[in-house]
Parts: sequence; structure tokens; C-alpha cells
Amino acid sequence: MEITIVLVLLLAGIVFLLLELFLIPGLSLAGIASLVLNTSAVYYAYTKIGSTAGHLTLMGGLLLSGVAVWIFMKTKTLDKMSLKAEIDGKNDPLANVKVAVGDTGITVSRLAPMGKVKVNGYIMEAKTNDDFVDQGSEIRIVEVLNTNVLVERV
Repeated sequence: MEITIVLVLLLAGIVFLLLELFLIPGLSLAGIASLVLNTSAVYYAYTKIGSTAGHLTLMGGLLLSGVAVWIFMKTKTLDKMSLKAEIDGKNDPLANVKVAVGDTGITVSRLAPMGKVKVNGYIMEAKTNDDFVDQGSEIRIVEVLNTNVLVERV
């Protein structure tokens, strides 16, 4: 009867360990239950059956836990839960905007150091290197970057 109790505690501990590792993120009740059940199985084997059974339970529990995790990883169970979509989109806010170095415009919002500017009828994100530029100030494009423009006060 004692061996059955130890085996049931170990198996329940391994089930909760698998739940903790693969289904429930973070430290949760499943992880705590796994720790308590596995520790209880080892303690019960040491106190009720003997030290040899306790050693076997400890080593067997570690071995069974490792084998269970390995088997679960080798099965295709995790593949059904994983996301396989690929993102091929690109964020290019200046794709259809016709601006070049030297173009002038005005600030739509305060550049501190980033804000919005209007150049050639297009409103876009801009940044300045040197100082803050107030709203309504005239600016000139110094460099066209991938997602915004670098400007300076005129």
C-alpha cells in the first residue's frame, strides 16, 4: 500500500510539473503542487518504507520527471499550440512622401526634439539635433531617414 501511495504522489507531481512547464506560464499553483507532491512522495518513502526506498524514490522521481519532459517535448503536442505565422509587412511611413534634403516647411507641433512637420503638403514625423523648435516655425530638411526626417530651424 505504501508503494502505491508513493507512486500516485510521484505521478501526480509529474503531471503538475508538465502543466506548469508547458501550459501555465510563470510560477503558479501547478508548480507549487508539483513541488509539494514530489517532496511528499520522497518524504513518505523515507519515513514509511525506509532509506533505500527513499533514495530510489528520489532518483526515480528525478529520472521520471526528466523522461516525461523529454517525451512531451518530442511529441507534436507543442506544435499544435505554437504560432507559425510569419510577419512580412514593413512599416514605411515615408513610402509615398516626396521630400528631399533642402526642402523647407513649417512645424505642425513643437519639436522637443521630435514632433510633426509639414513639408511639400505632407505631414510627417521629424526630429531636430540641436534645440527645441516651436510650433509654426520654419524648418529645412537636413537628412531623410527611414521613418522620419532630420530638420533644422531656418
